[in-house]
Amino acid sequence: MRFYVVTIFPGLFPGPLAEGVTGKALAAGKAEIVPVNLRDFAEDRHQTTDDTPYGGGPGMVMKPEPLFRAVEWVRETEGSRVPVILLTPKGEPLRQERVREIASGEAWILVSGRYRGVDERFREALVDIELSIGDFVLSGGEIPALALMDAAIRLVPGVLGNEDSADADSFANGLLGAPDYTKPPEYRGMKVPDVLLSGDHAKIAAWRRDRALEITRRRRPDLLEK
Repeated sequence: MRFYVVTIFPGLFPGPLAEGVTGKALAAGKAEIVPVNLRDFAEDRHQTTDDTPYGGGPGMVMKPEPLFRAVEWVRETEGSRVPVILLTPKGEPLRQERVREIASGEAWILVSGRYRGVDERFREALVDIELSIGDFVLSGGEIPALALMDAAIRLVPGVLGNEDSADADSFANGLLGAPDYTKPPEYRGMKVPDVLLSGDHAKIAAWRRDRALEITRRRRPDLLEK
């Protein structure tokens, strides 16, 4: 799996993804992150990538020319029509189903928007998917791009030490995960539930399912509606 990240801050990548399981995946060649410096595709000597919005108003808008050229360069490099994902507050909420879809792909272009956003002509012509990581606004799409890549890379076969780990995650079956405990069995008067120490796998599975439903009902009832 290969991610081309179009950004004006290429030094942010791979960033924290160079550590932990994602770092091991990158070192082993199971995944690759290719920062694409948008300024390299600007037309002028100042490497301008943004300009004032038509119609007035505050803020700046990312220019179409560098964005078009950057995407076209990636597709020429890959020799195929690599799909484009735009990280934007206007996008659909990023969910685990979408992460699985991305994890099954071979190559993606992640465009990290900045300022007020990107010129609408770029979005209409080249963007395949628009994604948001929450109902809030960040300074740019770089942090959402890192979050998306982290979520996808860990699903690549062989990245996690135990392939069943992802199946036990929150959202894997549409619910939030059940509570987790580890040693010691008692700490400061707080005990691990007896069922988890019983060795009865059927009862443990039922307990985890019940707790997952309880937590989901209390914290994210919208998931149960699905």
